Amino acid sequence: MTEVEIRPVGYDDPAAQQLVTAALADLGQRYGGPGDQTPVAPTQFRPPEGGFFVAYLAGEGVGCGGWRGYAQDRAVAELKRMYVAPAARGRGVARRLLEAVEQAARQHGRTRMILECGDKQPEAVTLYRSRGYEPIPHFGYYKDAPGVISLGRTL
Repeated sequence: MTEVEIRPVGYDDPAAQQLVTAALADLGQRYGGPGDQTPVAPTQFRPPEGGFFVAYLAGEGVGCGGWRGYAQDRAVAELKRMYVAPAARGRGVARRLLEAVEQAARQHGRTRMILECGDKQPEAVTLYRSRGYEPIPHFGYYKDAPGVISLGRTL
């Protein structure tokens, strides 16, 4: 297997934006509509209040993910825009990317990571549960949406 390289980038980096666009299209196919409509701003992913990463295989951007601060609790980070291109799935990219995002949040003083996903993302839920994420009360943009799954874990 080619080594996965994880690089910190700006949310508005061209490789990041290409992957975010693909992530939103994937969510749109799963749930209908334009994908995740949670408001995000590139500035939310700038250290020390957040971070964004692109995963590369053989020099090609194949995955992305980031964290941003959670306004209700400065010790908490929210995972956003986790995505791996279909051709790169099953190769450990998502796990490595999640580890990098968690480590960055920890380095910036966050002690807990939370996330929202949905019941039509079983592979994501499996990954998160395997990393120790457990159900938490719903929060955020989709807190009242049918099928929402909210998870969190101590970093």
